[in-house]
Amino acid sequence: QVQLVESGGGLVQAGGSLTLSCAASRSIFGFRMGWYRQAPGNQRALVASFTYGGSINYADSVKGRFTISRDNAKNTLYLQMNNLKPEDTAVYYCNLLAAGINYWGQGTQVTVSS
Repeated sequence: QVQLVESGGGLVQAGGSLTLSCAASRSIFGFRMGWYRQAPGNQRALVASFTYGGSINYADSVKGRFTISRDNAKNTLYLQMNNLKPEDTAVYYCNLLAAGINYWGQGTQVTVSS
């Protein structure tokens, strides 16, 4: 139904910034989308997401530092990450929910050095 491709990950020093992008193969208008992350030994966890009503949810650990946004005309979801911390190190995944099915990208690695 839809392919998701994340980009923008990399290695950054603590306190630095990084912007992740998620390009969708089809229109994302009207669909619930979000960012999740998974560190080694941990479960995949919510970072930030849009609800069906357009409101935004953030994990407590990233509030005030991360900003999720979307450009429906470009079929792209973004995650602006500021003041990065070593505990933010993880593989970040883009998610889209359509017709009760969760679609995932391949993930992009974010590594924050201390």
